[in-house]
Amino acid sequence: MRSASRSDRVTPVLLVLLAAGCDGRTGPGSGSDDPPAPSISFSDATAASGIDLVTVSGATPSTQILEVKGGGIALVDFDRDGDRDLFVPNGATLEDTERGPGARLFRNDGGLSFTDVTANSGIQHRRWSYGVAVGDVDGDGHEDLYVACFGPDVLLRNLGDGTFEDVTGPSGLGAEGWSTSAAFSDLDLDGDLDLFVTRYLDFDPRDPPPPAQFKGIEVLNGPRGLEPLADRFYENLGDGTFRLHGPGDPLGDLEPSYGLNVAILDFTGDGRPDVLVGNDSLANHLYRNDSMPGEPMAFTEVGLSSGLAHDLNGYTQATMGIAIADVNADSRPDVFSSNFSSDSNTMHVSAGDGIYDDRTRQYGLALVSRPYLGWASGFFDFDHDGDEDLMVMNGHVYPQATRASMDSDYAQSILMFSNQDARFTPVYDCPVLGEPHRDRSAVFDDLDGDGDIDVVVSELNGPVRVLENRVDGSDRGWVTIELVDERDSTDNRHAVGAMLQLRAGDWEAVRWCAGGGPFQSNWAPLLHAGLPAGVERVEVTVRWPDGASSEHAIPARNRAVIKRTERSFETTLRAADR
Repeated sequence: MRSASRSDRVTPVLLVLLAAGCDGRTGPGSGSDDPPAPSISFSDATAASGIDLVTVSGATPSTQILEVKGGGIALVDFDRDGDRDLFVPNGATLEDTERGPGARLFRNDGGLSFTDVTANSGIQHRRWSYGVAVGDVDGDGHEDLYVACFGPDVLLRNLGDGTFEDVTGPSGLGAEGWSTSAAFSDLDLDGDLDLFVTRYLDFDPRDPPPPAQFKGIEVLNGPRGLEPLADRFYENLGDGTFRLHGPGDPLGDLEPSYGLNVAILDFTGDGRPDVLVGNDSLANHLYRNDSMPGEPMAFTEVGLSSGLAHDLNGYTQATMGIAIADVNADSRPDVFSSNFSSDSNTMHVSAGDGIYDDRTRQYGLALVSRPYLGWASGFFDFDHDGDEDLMVMNGHVYPQATRASMDSDYAQSILMFSNQDARFTPVYDCPVLGEPHRDRSAVFDDLDGDGDIDVVVSELNGPVRVLENRVDGSDRGWVTIELVDERDSTDNRHAVGAMLQLRAGDWEAVRWCAGGGPFQSNWAPLLHAGLPAGVERVEVTVRWPDGASSEHAIPARNRAVIKRTERSFETTLRAADR
């Protein structure tokens, strides 16, 4: 978040015109005689899901910046039964940042039904928490949890019997200060998962800053004027312990910034994972990986020269959510970021050679987003028509926000965009998505095994909601793919850093196994693609993190697990659960 310094505004009259021009799934200017596009539809499945949790992040209404970020969610298959369970770290209050109501772990029982197993999990974490990263840090085959906190961060080791233990001290982790997001990835390409942690600013709840002014209204203070913190990089030493990089080390002496989110994948096309950091009110950072095999790690900060540091006008923004997709079908990753209100969200499209152009207006994503304050975002083919749509969670940080006073309401609806011929059209005919909330984090996954992408949303001081995808899949194809690397030479079990190319006739698509997540959460290792009408089989090429490639054929409407062993690549299939 940031206090916007520009005076450009969207007037109420313009907002009315925007809304009037969008009548459902075909959006403004519709009315052609073409067959209707597949409908994007969700229902609220929270009541029957077994997830009964109202998150805590300070008080309502918020009075300090520590309270307004909310908390993340983690998708973690802690019991190794093939589906993702949910971990919610939860927060605390200004009065006692160390003793909140506590984290919760929900086991996925299938069919969007969950069981709270916290009591028997060994998890007793109560510190004020924000982001979560998931990865097997010690190579024992079980997914561990790193929790970014206000105060020392925490590593929870999965013991493989349904329980976790706090191993922060022995691991060498546990950044002091205020951490926001974290991501695991094999940045040095040695086969284990390293860790990057974004950190925000210096804050003392015993001596909070005085209020500030925004558009003539007294509001909570920050981030501008408060001391930013430097992000941290931890190198995995291969034995379950980590080394914090300091001055003189690669990624060891980073510029203090208001870090909020991180995404790790190959942004420059050289086969090596790079680190993109979304900062609040300051320029975003892109750390290009210049490491060479057999040589020490090397990184160069290229945010400004890449074009990802700011928007088209050269303004720095308040980057919260990050979403990755190939929106222009050139097999390179493009970057969407969600930002503060009275600004627009941003669509950075790859121009090749590690250069990105701001094409937000071209894709119809600029003007419509200005009344919204965006957080977690995700590109997924929600309607199974062969291209990826876009969902953005929204909610203001200032309880005083109204359309009249700030051109933006405090509680806001989800923004859903249907991808139609390389332009994103707002969807306004799904009542569940139109309900106003103070949403922050979200995770996306096929949680019920039926082949479409469901969503779990975390609201600031509100209930965790489960949104079930209701796409009519009777005549729509899809595939889901999960990579599993079981070689002795790697602990990167889900091949973070891999790239998948999918083909069927004239249709092509790309998916990435990336480190990081939508906002203070993690991306699922499950890679999903809806298919155009008539496609019954997809040819898949996997480029693994070490540069090896493999070819696979996957029939439509199947869940595939591609397993890599020392000698072979094996594909197993499972049909959708209905």
